[in-house]
Amino acid sequence: MIYEHEIPKGSKLYFGKSAKLKREIENLAGKILEEFGYEEIVTPFFSYHQTKSISTKELIRFSDEKNHILSLRADSTLDVVRLITKRLGRSVEHDKWFYIQPVFRYPSSEIYQVGAEHIGSSNLRESILISQKIFEKLELFVGLQISNIKIPQIISKELEIDISFFEKGNIEKILGLDIKWLSKLAYLQKPKDIDSIIEIVPISLKDELTKIKELCDKIEYKNIIVAPLYYAKMRYYDDLYFRFFEGNKTLAMGGCYTWESLKAVGFAGYIDEIIELKECS
Repeated sequence: MIYEHEIPKGSKLYFGKSAKLKREIENLAGKILEEFGYEEIVTPFFSYHQTKSISTKELIRFSDEKNHILSLRADSTLDVVRLITKRLGRSVEHDKWFYIQPVFRYPSSEIYQVGAEHIGSSNLRESILISQKIFEKLELFVGLQISNIKIPQIISKELEIDISFFEKGNIEKILGLDIKWLSKLAYLQKPKDIDSIIEIVPISLKDELTKIKELCDKIEYKNIIVAPLYYAKMRYYDDLYFRFFEGNKTLAMGGCYTWESLKAVGFAGYIDEIIELKECS
């Protein structure tokens, strides 16, 4: 029996203090993004193309009137890039866009986000700086992790390790290989320690570790760690990557990616997680 007051598991209800806080976070983020030259876009709730960014297991799917499969928006990143470059095309020259909207995951999860995409850019530092400013204005001094998605991909290929071990954070499997440089990468956390490890890793990894070091050198942030073996679940991130976190909660994440040979950078902040953290602080 479903009672009248019940809502589906994973759905959201905001009222009173939480509704006010949600609006304040969204307004603050929008203002900061506009200061950095971003314009707002609101994409459709429905999409034919979500499988390019999200596993079909996570999609809420159904058919349109012509029996074409579509889904509720489960990710905003590639939809923004696709709509700007394909749908709007030459009528829009601007390349910096932000969104404040929910995404939906199977079976009934609502995830409210604020995010931004800079099309044609590889400047991940700006995405980190914007996220950093939002958290500072909210008086949330959380951890910042810097990674490079290419590193686990290269190691997976060269050592014939299933990429799922990195995705699931299976450190035991990685350490069980008893490879000195790999074990050191697994425990690496401080940016200043990268230089010593670069000397012992395979040549294929040296440039990728250097990218992490150079990005860290450009960021002024007290609570920063590096995690070179971290592998993001998002299909499109393929290079430098970051996430702001508190404990086991990811508050924002972003990275470099390529869409149809077009370079771009972007990030998404998770409003629900931020609200929960603010209410507990």
